[in-house]
Amino acid sequence: MQSNHVWKACSVMLALALCTAGLAGAGNQSSQGNHKWYKNRHNADETRVQLGPRPYFLIEDMDEDTTAQRALKEELQQCSEGPFYRTDFSIGHRGAPLQFPEHTEESYRAAARMGAGILECDVAFTSDTELVCRHSQCDLHTTTNILAIPELAEKCTEQFTPATFDAAGNRVTAASATCCTSDITLQEFKSLCGKMDGSNPSATTVEEYMAGTPDFRTDLYATCGTVLSHKESIALFQELGVKMTPELKTPSVEMPFNGTYTQEQYAQQMIDEYKEAGVLPRRVYPQSFLLDDVLYWIANTPLYGRQAVYLDGRAIDPEDSTGWSPSMSELAASGVNIIAPPIPMLLGVGEDDSIVPSAYAVAAKQAGLDIIAWSFDRSGFLNEGGGYYYSTVSDVINNDGDMMNALDVLAQDVGILGMFSDWPATVTYYANCKGL
Repeated sequence: MQSNHVWKACSVMLALALCTAGLAGAGNQSSQGNHKWYKNRHNADETRVQLGPRPYFLIEDMDEDTTAQRALKEELQQCSEGPFYRTDFSIGHRGAPLQFPEHTEESYRAAARMGAGILECDVAFTSDTELVCRHSQCDLHTTTNILAIPELAEKCTEQFTPATFDAAGNRVTAASATCCTSDITLQEFKSLCGKMDGSNPSATTVEEYMAGTPDFRTDLYATCGTVLSHKESIALFQELGVKMTPELKTPSVEMPFNGTYTQEQYAQQMIDEYKEAGVLPRRVYPQSFLLDDVLYWIANTPLYGRQAVYLDGRAIDPEDSTGWSPSMSELAASGVNIIAPPIPMLLGVGEDDSIVPSAYAVAAKQAGLDIIAWSFDRSGFLNEGGGYYYSTVSDVINNDGDMMNALDVLAQDVGILGMFSDWPATVTYYANCKGL
């Protein structure tokens, strides 16, 4: 990718005009229809950022058992005084939901301050088919206070049901509720407060049910997160000067919705709102887990479609290509330029117990696909295995500092374009230190 090569050739110490001219040359090639990854770093509006203590904590926690580990730790330590700038390698996954309610204005502003050059609005629709930022069409019961508002709670697809227990105190059935954006209008949605995503399955009251934040997150900044429509997110991202990666969420209701609102209308509406706001196609990376959505954008909105991201959530073995359908070459032939799998699909363990690229990662690059990974800082503690996001390398990790080793393999050996993160500061630190 020529724009990447131009930027990598531009040092922080080189004249800004030289780098800007180089990017302009790379940008001119995009008119020929090729996908480019436009870097924010060192633009005329470059923004200094604030990272806080977490990157430093993780770097200090890195192992020094091997020469490679020790060298990486020392290299990252030498970048401790910055300066740090916004970078497109750092992507705010729902904002900064490690500590702020996801998809809220507060979460997005925190992510931008931590240097995320791209922010994500997951897009769902309301009962009046307006688009809003929500990770799932039916997650309002865990991400907002809807259950605490009786007139809205009664509109939920499934109202709150308390947990039940046997005589010995063992839970028989878990507490439950299902509240969807499609249950309420945009005006009603805007009356909600965002909260940290979570629920208490043993709850017997609404209050207990809503108090289910995972122990590796915090409620310190969750007093009342400001929820946003998709249009409002676009305006906010324009204000912040960041690029945008909306994800068209797979509907949880039957489509066409209400018999008239089709999947194609939904996909087109999302793109139309960027057009109406005057957002250049090169600043938007539309995503979907549904390949048909990506192919729709490629065919019907090609300027946006050439940067469309296929989120690969298939339950496939990253080391056995026999189960990959479509294959990497078939995806590339269909016009897909960017694929985005979860972290464990891209990593494996080498013969020397080092973290290495998976067969999936190698095949994607060989097919000419660019790769984005998800999601950093979205797991439990690595000394307890790291959960799903480190499941393919759990045998060779034992502390949170190992996150940095995994990130280094993804960036340097896999060659990802960017990393979604629930706390972008760490990825920003690494990217700035490595010149990404």
